[in-house]
Amino acid sequence: MNKYLTYLSTVFIILCSCSPSSEPLSENPAADGFNLAESDKKAIALADSVMLAMGGRKNYDEIRYLSWNFFGKRDLVWDKHANRVRIDFPAKETTYLLYINSGEGKVQQAGKEITQPDSLKKYLQEAKSIWINDSYWLVMPFKLKDSGVTLKYKGEEKLPSGQPAYVITLTFDQVGDTPNNKYEIYIDQSDHLVKQWAYFKEASQDSASAVWPFDNYEEHNGVLFSSDRSDGKGPRDLKVYNELPEEVFKSFKKPSFK
Repeated sequence: MNKYLTYLSTVFIILCSCSPSSEPLSENPAADGFNLAESDKKAIALADSVMLAMGGRKNYDEIRYLSWNFFGKRDLVWDKHANRVRIDFPAKETTYLLYINSGEGKVQQAGKEITQPDSLKKYLQEAKSIWINDSYWLVMPFKLKDSGVTLKYKGEEKLPSGQPAYVITLTFDQVGDTPNNKYEIYIDQSDHLVKQWAYFKEASQDSASAVWPFDNYEEHNGVLFSSDRSDGKGPRDLKVYNELPEEVFKSFKKPSFK
């Protein structure tokens, strides 16, 4: 075991020994509204070990721009610092320019800007739903301690490779577009990276609606991201940028920076 994995294992042991009534000391502070009281301390410790394995919260927060293609259907450019996103959806001939927090923005469809208020509002809500879904597929491991999330430790299971994994369960309390969903997150015991996730449309389900790999990690700016996965689903062609022109988020013209 190399020094880094030894460090991760040590951190995991220390975090598991923390009192369940207080937030463990870590580089991965929980978001306001994270359900600390009802989350298992071991599940929280595993979430923190995942963050460390992927490069750390500080490095992730310092990344400003992410761009990727989702399922071959649409292209997204996300300004994490200004919380805005550009979505180009060729099949719908639609471009969305959205400020995520305020819900404001612009939409163009079939070459014409949508200006009617009710229609614009509907399309901007659609844009936010697309961003919530598509970004979750990309950065889910960084959101394990988000607002409204409860984490539970389920136990140990085997990955398809035969490698042992810790499994934690993630549920939501009235947050997001689909608060009734549940996920089971498989964390490789050897490197503390998420390698698989199981999706439950309803948290009450006994069996998963779908199970997907979370693999093919690559490093960008000191952070590991999973894209171009082995099943061909989810995020593709991920790129990280330190600078991008403002026109990417203000003009409907297709950006040429790629």
